[in-house]
Amino acid sequence: METRNYSAVTEFFLVGLSQYPELQLFLFLLCLIMYVIILVGNGLLIIISILDSRLHNPMYFFLGNLSFLDICYTSSSIPPTLIIFMSETKSISFVGCALQMVVSLGLGSTECVLLAVMAYDRYVAICNPLRYSIIMNRVLYVQMAAWSWIIGCLNSLVQTVLTMVLPFCGNNIIDHLTCEILALLKVICSDISMNVFIMTVASIVLLVIPLLLIFVSYVFILSSILRINSAEGRKKAFSTCSAHLTVVILFYGSALFMYMKPKSKYTKASDEIIGLSYGVITPMLNPIIYSLRNKEVKEAVKKILSRHLHLWNI
Repeated sequence: METRNYSAVTEFFLVGLSQYPELQLFLFLLCLIMYVIILVGNGLLIIISILDSRLHNPMYFFLGNLSFLDICYTSSSIPPTLIIFMSETKSISFVGCALQMVVSLGLGSTECVLLAVMAYDRYVAICNPLRYSIIMNRVLYVQMAAWSWIIGCLNSLVQTVLTMVLPFCGNNIIDHLTCEILALLKVICSDISMNVFIMTVASIVLLVIPLLLIFVSYVFILSSILRINSAEGRKKAFSTCSAHLTVVILFYGSALFMYMKPKSKYTKASDEIIGLSYGVITPMLNPIIYSLRNKEVKEAVKKILSRHLHLWNI
């Protein structure tokens, strides 16, 4: 009889930050503005990397993947969050919650691997410039991007299925803004030791190991940059790598705080703000960081704008 009650949960109530009703409208407008910036900024990066033939190389292929990933990731969480902010019931269906979890967790996991792949690309470009086109050939970099997506999606699928099959015992109030796996595990009323173990292993494989690989890559990169005789060459190399390194620090800093810190039964407001940073602010800043720190992107934008202005004048 109890088993039938466990499976009766058909919707969840997302009550994250609901203790601050005076902030709901402000948060709605803030998230809406940031979402528009994310769509425009990342969309422009994808378009520019496709239209400008000078950007048809592994670095911008990975950057295009990252921009597409950020658009999909935020589209899975921000629109439902906007509805939650303005809704009285603040509910989401069981299926909708599962879909949101599998998409957001999958894309977040993919980004972990993709950032490590991008660091390897920069390592080859700076430490082995003469062999770069041979090592980072089209077959290899397409396969590297594909495996980033496959690994991320498999991790998400396994963790989501193992979470959603567990009983909730009628407890369907989630103290979070989205159906985030950590928040959902807190309302499960059965043993979650297997879930915690798999999540810990996944966090090590997808967070710690890629971060270590990025760190090692940048040790070699920095060593190679310091040996460059040309001041202009050093400046260009630092500019390219600093953009990627800034994105890595923003993304991994938030992710490590979320998934590697000691677990608490209750969600703090600080956790939800960090989650918002992890899911919204970082994807918004990615195209800005890469555009401001990258001369090639700036030149591509100027070229496309001048071409369109010329067509308008005609």
